Parts: sequence; C-alpha cells; structure tokens
Amino acid sequence: MLRIDLGKYKLRARLAGAVLAVAMTFAGGAVARAQEIAALVNGIPITQLDITQRQKLEQLSTQKLPPRQQVLNTLVDELLEIHEAKNFSIDVPKTEVEQSYGSVAQHMGIDADKLTAILVHAGSSAAALKHRIEAQMAWNALIRGRYKASLEIADTDVEAQLHLHPTDEKDANVGYEYTLRPIVFIVQSGAADSFYESRKREAEALRGRFADCAGGIAFARALNEVAVRDQVLKFSADLPKPSRDILDNTEVGHLTPPERTAEGFQMFAVCGKRQTKNDTPEAKKVHDEMFQKKFEARAAIYLKKLRREALIEYK
Repeated sequence: MLRIDLGKYKLRARLAGAVLAVAMTFAGGAVARAQEIAALVNGIPITQLDITQRQKLEQLSTQKLPPRQQVLNTLVDELLEIHEAKNFSIDVPKTEVEQSYGSVAQHMGIDADKLTAILVHAGSSAAALKHRIEAQMAWNALIRGRYKASLEIADTDVEAQLHLHPTDEKDANVGYEYTLRPIVFIVQSGAADSFYESRKREAEALRGRFADCAGGIAFARALNEVAVRDQVLKFSADLPKPSRDILDNTEVGHLTPPERTAEGFQMFAVCGKRQTKNDTPEAKKVHDEMFQKKFEARAAIYLKKLRREALIEYK
C-alpha cells in the first residue's frame, strides 16, 4: 500500500507560513514607518511619508536630496501658514490648486496626469506638490491682504533705484503693449511622437504663409483641429526676457514659432505692438525686487511669531 508522509508536507506548510508571516511583518513595518508621526503642529500630524515625499519632490528640482530636518521644518511652517490663513477666512479653493498644478505641468510641456506619473515614479506624489501650492497661495494672500499698505512700492522709489543702477540691457527701459491671438494646433494626449512632428510641420507651414492677422486668422480657423483663442493684451514688463525677445523678433501680422504645450503646439499672432512709457521691463524688475524684499521680511517676522505661539511636538 502506498503511504504518504503527511509530516513532510506539514513541515513544508509550516515553513511557507513562516516565510509569509515574516514577509507580512516586513511589509507591515514599512507601512508603519511610513505612517509614523514625525511631528504634531497644533495637533495636526506630519508623517514620515510626508517628509519622504517632500524630499523626493525637492530632489526633482534641485537634483539634491535635502536634509530631513530642513524638510520637516518646511512642512511645519506650511501647516502654520495654512492654519493662520484660515483664521482670516482665507481658504484656497481646490479648483485653484488644481489649476495651478495644471499650470506647472503646462510649463513643463506635459499634462497633469503625466506630471503625477513623474512625481510617483520619483517617490513623491501629486498631494505633496499640491500641499506646497496650497500653502504658498494661502500665505501670499494672507501677507498681501494684512500688510497691503506697508508693502506698497512708490514709483519715486523705483525711479531712484533706476537712476542709481542704470542698465545696459537693450530695450530694458522701453515698454511695449502687444495685441496677440493665440493659435493652437491641438494634439490629443497620448499621441505618438510621429503625430507631434506632423502637427509641428503643419504649424510651421501656417507660419510661413501667415502675412496678416485678418486673412491669416480666418485661414487658421478653417484648418482641422486648430483653435483660435480670444485676443489678449500683454505688456513687455510682465513677460520674461526670452518671451520678449520672441515677440520683438516677430513682425506685426506674423506668427511666433510654435511652442509645444499640454494642448499641442501654440503660436501667437502678433496683431499689434505699441510702445508705452510706463511699465518698462527694467522698472518692473526693480519694483518686483523691492516688493519681494519687503514681503519676505514681513513674512519672516510673522512666521516667527506663529512658531512661538504654536504647539509643536517633535516625535
């Protein structure tokens, strides 16, 4: 009669169970460590996972992993900033955070889903970036609202700085008002690279034959999967130098080079260009620098006060 050694199989079962138990213990330990509370800010927890994801987020932009304590301090500050803003009825709508998140993606030439995938792959998350965006928006609104008068920069102060530090940059003291019509060659998300190249050639072809806004815009509207947006006014003082250079090198009635965006390829029809005496790029730059110094000084004093008054417990 054939006999089966059940003891042998029971031993194997016990070994398999033991291995599984160890694996589950390690997995559970990793989850526990991730959810481990690193600090409490007025009763609100900051977990080790929050710190790790913010470290990875910062590493994406700086290429260096910031120290844990530095990141923890930043997260503490952000919780204080958001909480204080809410005390003054400043609650950033989720829609505004999402729009800002989408703008970050668009600036990178991708869509929001792709940005999320990049963050997750790097060990961070969309939530980590959105939390930082929310804190910045809430804090900026609070400081600007509470200290509006003291943060104002007089035109005479700007003019004095301009005279003290003259610039040799070409056209820095000349301002322009541009009348633009955005034209977008739409490319669906997830399209093949070859299709992007095809659409870029189509955009370049339109640019080559675009001779004036009246006829060119009408022709663009008739093209397949091309959107012509409403007219916008832009001042050179509000634009970064690369954008100013592109517009200055584009004649009125012609198109700027196609630029890849989350929607596809965007160009601007330059339908008007008018010189202005105010709001020059250099004046805007000086004004912004002076404002930023005032803003940072006021914000630092305010945040220091919040830290003194807050209940912060480090674990």
